Amino acid sequence: MRVEDDRPLIDHMIEYYRARAAEYDQWFLRQGRYFRGEAHRQAWMVAAAEVEAALRSAGPAGDILELACGTGLWTRHLVQRAASLTAVDASPEAIALNRDRVQDARLEYRVADLFAWQPERQYDFVFFGFWLSHVPPMRFAAFWEGVRAALKPTGRAFFVDSLFDPHSSATDHRLPDRTGLSERKLNDGRTFTIVKVYYEPQELQARLESAGWRGRVQAAGEFFLHGCVSPAPGANS
Repeated sequence: MRVEDDRPLIDHMIEYYRARAAEYDQWFLRQGRYFRGEAHRQAWMVAAAEVEAALRSAGPAGDILELACGTGLWTRHLVQRAASLTAVDASPEAIALNRDRVQDARLEYRVADLFAWQPERQYDFVFFGFWLSHVPPMRFAAFWEGVRAALKPTGRAFFVDSLFDPHSSATDHRLPDRTGLSERKLNDGRTFTIVKVYYEPQELQARLESAGWRGRVQAAGEFFLHGCVSPAPGANS
């Protein structure tokens, strides 16, 4: 698939996340259709806490950019350490929920399609949570070039995303696969096809190293991977 041919799929995915905004937190909190028993929920929360600890250890500070900020589940952690925080998302519905959750004068929102938006300045730290898996494979290189352009020379990028696990999605979803596409259902029964690419930590780290990034990508429990990377010295900008 050529990059220009995936635009309808991207538009469909944006429509899905706009419609899903009010129920998005149910996924992360393992509620409703995402509840798979208390043992599963506890394992999920332990893994999430591991990622949160890794983010704290990465030391986000200064001017921070959050891509696909969603309802504020990660914004609330970032803003505590920021001199300024720019939070971008294509869903005004999600940003409205984010505003309600995180109220801070250092925070500035942008409603924008991340496949078209360009930052107006550079940042010390770029964060994106559960976004890389929604970047179509043909746009992978261009996305990381954009991250590099958004960083100051000493800047770093931190990300968290999903490992391939059949129990991460809703109980009434089709089992995930590795085709790069997933069918998702809302609480009201509407279905959407979205991009969902699952990476393994070592595979993703190797791919980033070949693209001129250095850092470590690792798993957190059964459900998540996370990484903190920076442009390698001498890498093309």
